[in-house]
Amino acid sequence: MIEAPAVIERLRRTTDTIVGETALIERLAAGRPLRIKYGVDCTAPDLHLGHAVNLWMMRQLQDLGHKVVFLLGDLTTRIGDPTGKSETRPTLSPAQIEANAASFLDQVSLVLRTEPEVFEVRRNSEWFGSMEVATLLGLFSQVTHAQLMARDMFRERIAAGREIALHELIYPVLQGYDSFAMDSDLTIVGSDQLFNEQLGRHFQQRLGSPPQALVITTITPGIDGGPKQSKSLNNYIALTDTPKDKFGKLMSLPDTLVQTYAHVYTELPLDVVAALGEAAAQGGPAARDAKLKLAAAVVTRYHGANTAKAERAGFTEQFTHRNIPGDLPEIAVQTSSPTILELLQAARPELSNSDLRRLIRQGAVSIEDQKVLSHDQPIPLSEPVTLRSGSRTFHRIVRA
Repeated sequence: MIEAPAVIERLRRTTDTIVGETALIERLAAGRPLRIKYGVDCTAPDLHLGHAVNLWMMRQLQDLGHKVVFLLGDLTTRIGDPTGKSETRPTLSPAQIEANAASFLDQVSLVLRTEPEVFEVRRNSEWFGSMEVATLLGLFSQVTHAQLMARDMFRERIAAGREIALHELIYPVLQGYDSFAMDSDLTIVGSDQLFNEQLGRHFQQRLGSPPQALVITTITPGIDGGPKQSKSLNNYIALTDTPKDKFGKLMSLPDTLVQTYAHVYTELPLDVVAALGEAAAQGGPAARDAKLKLAAAVVTRYHGANTAKAERAGFTEQFTHRNIPGDLPEIAVQTSSPTILELLQAARPELSNSDLRRLIRQGAVSIEDQKVLSHDQPIPLSEPVTLRSGSRTFHRIVRA
């Protein structure tokens, strides 16, 4: 059996801070399986490597016999988590909530074990759906206006003159009460959820339960070096991305992020992580080789060593030797001289216009290996051309 301090040390690699660390060590030492809260709102799920930091920490604890209690916020989803939002979120229908919940379960199972002894699914409609108004008002009475206004995102919206709906103010109260209702011992979250989970500790103490420990995890920049990974910014690596896409996106990473990503998103020994950072800082071929090792380590974690080996060989063959696949999907267009944006709209309909313009600005779009940096540049189609849009996405463009 692993001693409690050793368990904590294993978690520290991707941890910024631990709230209630002494109590957490005592609970681990007691030998009782911990109940680890993992709560999500059932909004459109698209989990990425950033989310998976928390999932892998939970997986480590599952392998030691502890249980992840996966809390689907089916009722609180109807309110909408205001975290990081400048406007009120739209309301989802019950059918949308159920579809999103099923997708969440599919995605977390890519990392978490789902055997009943280490995984339990709960919904917060179990307690809020039947809660009497008097009981709910009693919960509200235990949280002050000053406590809620301590939250930076509420203060920012007020300072900017934007409205805060009453239901948004009570969202943190409901999320906090979840921790009491499900007997949470521990929750592993990013810093954006710290306020809500501190309210969980508040309710547990007020209602006679030991307060949960909080492990606050490391948040990294997106793959473009900007804000944290986000679907809206198209700067993320999704858990459901193919091995090829994961590998290609990691190869497009800025050199300055290689060490950070290797530290947070792989299990490579720390001396190897440091060596990759030093190599990346040199630029050129050394940085390229460091990214190859990083990408292989990430793909190995999710898809196995054989797949990673194949993806590395494929990437090296295709890009180091400038080979373009021979079986390119063909796109036929009607006009003789469309703009590059029009070509991208035809080839990549899954991306928004802003995403396509971002690819152009980032230098990720080329025609016949020549970068295109203006979205309105015309592309003559007197003969077929090869369009690259992203690190490993190619299309053959022909005149219809």
